[in-house]
Amino acid sequence: MKKFTAVCAAALVLTLSACGKTTEEPVAVPQPDIDTDAIVETVLENVPDVDVDTEPQPEDDGVMSYADYAAAALDDEVTVVTYVQAHQSWWDNKVTVYCQDQDGAIFLYELACSEEDAAKLNEGVQIKVTGFKSEWAGEFEITDATFEFVEGGDLFVAAPKDLTDKLGTDELIDYQNQKVIFTDMTVVSVAFKNDQPGDDIYLTLSKDDAEYSFCLEYYLNGSDQEFYDLVSGLEAGQVVDVEGFLYWYEGANTHITSVTVK
Repeated sequence: MKKFTAVCAAALVLTLSACGKTTEEPVAVPQPDIDTDAIVETVLENVPDVDVDTEPQPEDDGVMSYADYAAAALDDEVTVVTYVQAHQSWWDNKVTVYCQDQDGAIFLYELACSEEDAAKLNEGVQIKVTGFKSEWAGEFEITDATFEFVEGGDLFVAAPKDLTDKLGTDELIDYQNQKVIFTDMTVVSVAFKNDQPGDDIYLTLSKDDAEYSFCLEYYLNGSDQEFYDLVSGLEAGQVVDVEGFLYWYEGANTHITSVTVK
């Protein structure tokens, strides 16, 4: 902040003159002594200071709220600040990331990323992302995106939200990509992509006689052998709680991260 002081200096001129006609020489009238320095000092003391803000104002960097992102049209360029919750395996300078903040969740498909930066995409880390809003098979996501870490950013790790009572309702999609949990689900079937272990696992669970699809996404956590074996070994009729990210593929298709057998 800089300050300037406007100073108004008054020039004081005192003139005494004699009126009337006379034949005599004009008489000089003595002038009073005027302390101009004191006058200026008094003026300065009584003129108020004026604050002038010369700091540069921050530019609008286009960051959207989650509501603005959700309202954006497909193919619009979007910029969001969000928090990493998990990511799939890095490959060919790209990584697919599950993100969420306090208002909603976003799926970043094949985010441009170096292997070094992928190793820093830890749970809860805040990032700024710019890309294009896209949709595939009902899944809304950001594609063709780049990102940067938010310097000095805070951390946020979402707690799983119990959406068991939302199954089969139109409201379920409002929570797309969020970290969620479904309780007391009954195992219907377990199937493998390409019909053999070593890739994604397709899990069908039921609740109140309705069936729902879940997926163990191999590139997300298939390398966790203990977890992979647990899901592979589930049997029809078992009751389980499942956690994961509410991914969408022609309907809810949660990417599971935890299974508890009851």
